Amino acid sequence: MTPVQFLHAHPIAAVIVLCEIGLWVLLGAGLLLRYPARRKRLGGFVLVLIPLLDVVLVVATAIDLLNGSPVDLTHGLAGIYLGFSVAFGPAIVRWADARFAHRFAGAPAPIKPAGRAAKQAALWKEWYRVVTAAVIASGAYLLLMVMAKDAGAAETLWWWIGRAWVVVGLWLLFGPVWGAGGGSKEEAKAPGPFADGPATDAR
Repeated sequence: MTPVQFLHAHPIAAVIVLCEIGLWVLLGAGLLLRYPARRKRLGGFVLVLIPLLDVVLVVATAIDLLNGSPVDLTHGLAGIYLGFSVAFGPAIVRWADARFAHRFAGAPAPIKPAGRAAKQAALWKEWYRVVTAAVIASGAYLLLMVMAKDAGAAETLWWWIGRAWVVVGLWLLFGPVWGAGGGSKEEAKAPGPFADGPATDAR
């Protein structure tokens, strides 16, 4: 089965792909309007549209299940995608905005957290977002259980809830815990790009 055939057979997978493409299109367009084009208000409006992509995914998934589609891999991925999109989306926008502001508007250069304590705090903040993503995904799966007409839906969705919390545990182990004790004695493990350390240089 080719990717196109897979997307045709699994419309929710197609919606996920379109939402991801839409995220980067809206983000890029909003920031280009906001800084190089100096249309700050219009750029801000475009950026505000980004959360609507999550609404589209929720509605599409609900309609698909209410129409009798059996719960499958794509519905599980939709829950995970929704959770991480809501939890990490604002941080992604801030991360990109800080870099566009530096490049096109003369704002101070973004910097990563400096020092072990700051890096460790950023790792914990990043992990809290993962917990938030798992909570949102779990809530979405519970809602899908109510909507699904498939007799085996509950078992499948409970499996996905378990996998979401496995990710939380692994992220804790290889994030804050590893940074506190398993990394270099001098420096904690560097947080991801969306951990919300200081956005700009203090100059």
